[in-house]
Amino acid sequence: MSDRATAAGATTADATEGAAAERLRALAEAFWEDHLRAHPMWATIMGDRRYDDRLPDLSPDAIRANQERLWATLAAASALNAGQLTQAEQVTRQMLIDEVGGQLAALGTGLHEWTVDPLEGPHVSLLNLPEYQSIEKPVDGERLTARWRAIDTYLDATIDGLRRAKASGRVAVRTPVDRTIDELRHLEALAPERWKLAAPADVPHDGWTAAEEAAFADGLRAAVREVAVPAFRRYREVLEDEIRPAARSADLPGLLHVPGGADAYRAMIRSHTSLDLDPAEIHATGLAEIEEIDGQFVALGRRLLATPDLPTTLHALRTDRSLRFETADEVFRTAQASLERAAAAIPSWFGRLPKAPCEVVRIPEHAEVHQTIAYYAWPAMDGSRAGRYYINLYAPETRPRYEAETLAFHESIPGHHLQIAIAQELDGLPAFQRALGSNAFSEGWGLYTERLAEEMGLYSGEMDRFGILSFDAWRAGRLVVDTGMHAFGWT
Repeated sequence: MSDRATAAGATTADATEGAAAERLRALAEAFWEDHLRAHPMWATIMGDRRYDDRLPDLSPDAIRANQERLWATLAAASALNAGQLTQAEQVTRQMLIDEVGGQLAALGTGLHEWTVDPLEGPHVSLLNLPEYQSIEKPVDGERLTARWRAIDTYLDATIDGLRRAKASGRVAVRTPVDRTIDELRHLEALAPERWKLAAPADVPHDGWTAAEEAAFADGLRAAVREVAVPAFRRYREVLEDEIRPAARSADLPGLLHVPGGADAYRAMIRSHTSLDLDPAEIHATGLAEIEEIDGQFVALGRRLLATPDLPTTLHALRTDRSLRFETADEVFRTAQASLERAAAAIPSWFGRLPKAPCEVVRIPEHAEVHQTIAYYAWPAMDGSRAGRYYINLYAPETRPRYEAETLAFHESIPGHHLQIAIAQELDGLPAFQRALGSNAFSEGWGLYTERLAEEMGLYSGEMDRFGILSFDAWRAGRLVVDTGMHAFGWT
């Protein structure tokens, strides 16, 4: 082959590879834009303020349109020739395929129609939004007011979904329904101006005129009083009068007892892990992990508690009042001190550190009774908000001291904040790749760092090792119980 032919072949190959890379970039960018439009509250949390006046469109037509876009993206990404991409681009392509496939699997289950969730349901996510949607200019206030005026459409669409699902035999379990009703009843007992939705109206704004302040406050309070309060009441009434009487009992909690539930569970396994795992395989993994962890509990109990076996060790951990916190302030101060200690240590252990700081924040009171013990919230991708380690201060006497530091290291540093904030700040990667991804990956990192923190010397004492084992057992137990309920029909 002549030099000219060789050069021509190389040029053609380069052009082909360049076209594949450009196509991948365009697909990734379009997917992210579509994702933000379909999830406007998530966009606000991520620091993209273009959709601050909107709530998700839950209508069947909107869901179908979103599915069609996702199917088109999946087909286009799958059709790309991986051999024409760099190694980094191949990772991006596969992540795009996995993310889109996971979202399609989740939408295909129909869980979004009939799930009633006291932890992250629409009532909780709406009340949490003021934590993320800052009001700096009058136009920001106008957008928030418009968003609150869309609550009736949003919750009515939620109600429509519940009714459609119920008509096909798909309905939630009674326990989360009862907890959600309880949350809504406590909310209804408040005067509208005391709802958290109205709280931004009480905050003064630098540079605003008195007329601008009054217009915003009056408009926002009117939106809460005239739109949000009645919509929340309708949602509660439907749950109470229509859903709860049909809800499944605690003896039938699994997806197995819902039409199409077995397939839905397989789809959710794929969505959360990116793997096609058999429930029996997950169940066996959990049992094997528990057996190993139980042995570590016994050994540590003998050394620290002078207990001879597993039952006595667990009994001591559960009943010794000195191992529980006494006040909410103690819980918060321990979380704060743990985060500060970890933040001071990480420069010696990691070459790259996040620019975004992490802060400890109390879980809002409207959600704390039925909320988990803690969670992490992402920084805004534009740098306008720190990462947040939310800690539940409700019923501090139920919070074990020996778990507090493990919890902090998992949720903040070196756990979720380190991984998520650094991912967001990686230059040259598509936005979806920096902000989304496998739940198993992010939670796997968090779990790993609970033991990494021990290597780093972050724990205060030996009793904190029970926290490491406790959280290991919690995760392993989930593998057993989750598959037991949803795949094997456990009560």
